[in-house]
Amino acid sequence: QLQLVESGGGLVQPGGSLRLSCAASGFTLGYLRIGWFRQAPGKEREGVSCINSGGGNTNYADSVKGRFTISRDNAKNMVYLQINSLKPEDTAVYHCAVVATTATGCPLDLKTYTSWGQGTQVTVSS
Repeated sequence: QLQLVESGGGLVQPGGSLRLSCAASGFTLGYLRIGWFRQAPGKEREGVSCINSGGGNTNYADSVKGRFTISRDNAKNMVYLQINSLKPEDTAVYHCAVVATTATGCPLDLKTYTSWGQGTQVTVSS
């Protein structure tokens, strides 16, 4: 059974860092595009970053460029999101999601992703 489980969230002060992980089971990540999305209270879910199946193409929302880095380890069936210089507006539940495609593009359109994890809470506060 396909499953995605996020971890690594927590409470961090502004300017701090976290490394989010997404563990996949029941399928092989190698042929999947992977995205990270977040949803803040009272707001719609938004795309944060994605990486294509080959790992050579990434995409970031303007609000996180230069602070977030997505990576994947297909051998371990893991996806990571390194988040630095955290701001209070980064507070949200972060979800990973996948879609089976080998296309080189990497859109942040959440409607194109077919499987989702339950999310991990990131809270940025002093």
